[in-house]
Amino acid sequence: MLRSLLIPMLVAALFIWGFLSCHQNDVAATQTGTLQLRFDNVVGPDNLVLNTSTYQNAAGESFNVSKFNYFVSNIRLRRSDGTDYTVPQDKNYFLVEEERPASQTLALTGIPVGTYTGIGFLIGVDSVRSLADISLRTGVLDPGTTDHDPMYWDWNSGYIFMKLEGTSSVAPAAQNHLFQYHIGGFGGGYDGKKTINNLRSVALPFGSDQLVIGSSMTPIIDFRTDALQIFNGATKLSIAQNSSVMFTPLSGSIANNYAGMFSYKRVTAGSK
Repeated sequence: MLRSLLIPMLVAALFIWGFLSCHQNDVAATQTGTLQLRFDNVVGPDNLVLNTSTYQNAAGESFNVSKFNYFVSNIRLRRSDGTDYTVPQDKNYFLVEEERPASQTLALTGIPVGTYTGIGFLIGVDSVRSLADISLRTGVLDPGTTDHDPMYWDWNSGYIFMKLEGTSSVAPAAQNHLFQYHIGGFGGGYDGKKTINNLRSVALPFGSDQLVIGSSMTPIIDFRTDALQIFNGATKLSIAQNSSVMFTPLSGSIANNYAGMFSYKRVTAGSK
């Protein structure tokens, strides 16, 4: 009699335990937190100061900077188990502008709780979003917005991924000693033809650090963005020889250079 009662009770207990375990796992899987990414723009060892500070590139050319902008998109976080979490597309495009300090802090929401060991992102705007209906290109992707510096070529129907402008005594006097590098090109076009692809991927591990996303705190990841690498990367860029670049012949080389201008600084726990 006792045995006949124990078996159903054991089965019921196992069922309840299994249900509660699954429920707890489901709750854990749906818990999310927030995250901030902060970009500190510098020129070599010096802080980037627009218009007034003078810097020098590897070619020995002195210059100052009047504008420095770049798109960060397709952000993905590497979990401790080696898988990636990718931020949803509608929340995954940001424009960092040196002249707008608030734009240098990116706020991410809906990040699954857990431990992360690295981050990756694109510099630029991918082909899917570049060719999307204008109704899907809002905020910083709105070609007609006046809320930020223009980062869209009307003549070329595409986004400028990185914009660096300034003056240098070695730039042509006929151009008021101005230099400008406007780099874009997502590898396709509205006519279906392949074009130059200057999208670049950045992957930054956290080393021995770990990013812990919880439901009550907002951690912060700090990055250093070194604009000097645009000149001093794998391809040395001379202002005297190339004071203005958009596409050919050097845009791909400049894109390779700016892919290397990002470095990871630290993760901090943040605040509630």
